[in-house]
Amino acid sequence: MLDLRELAWFADYFVIMSAQSTRQLFALEEDITKALKAVDVPRFHREGTSTSSWLLLDFSGVIVHLFDPETRDMYGLERLWSSATEVVRIL
Repeated sequence: MLDLRELAWFADYFVIMSAQSTRQLFALEEDITKALKAVDVPRFHREGTSTSSWLLLDFSGVIVHLFDPETRDMYGLERLWSSATEVVRIL
């Protein structure tokens, strides 16, 4: 999770995650969306299709990026936003 509050106007945090399969990507999307909805945090926007290797979930101040490993490496959001403070990393 990257803290973008000092760097971007459009979000406070990026959560960047990887999944090993399309099925896992969509399971993560479903679980995250349900869990946040349960605590009254609505999802405002979603990008990606059933064949996507990258899903973007916009919860206003928090944007969740779900990638397959190759796509995550190719886009390198951690490198692109390297001046952001890393809040937590789970391996």
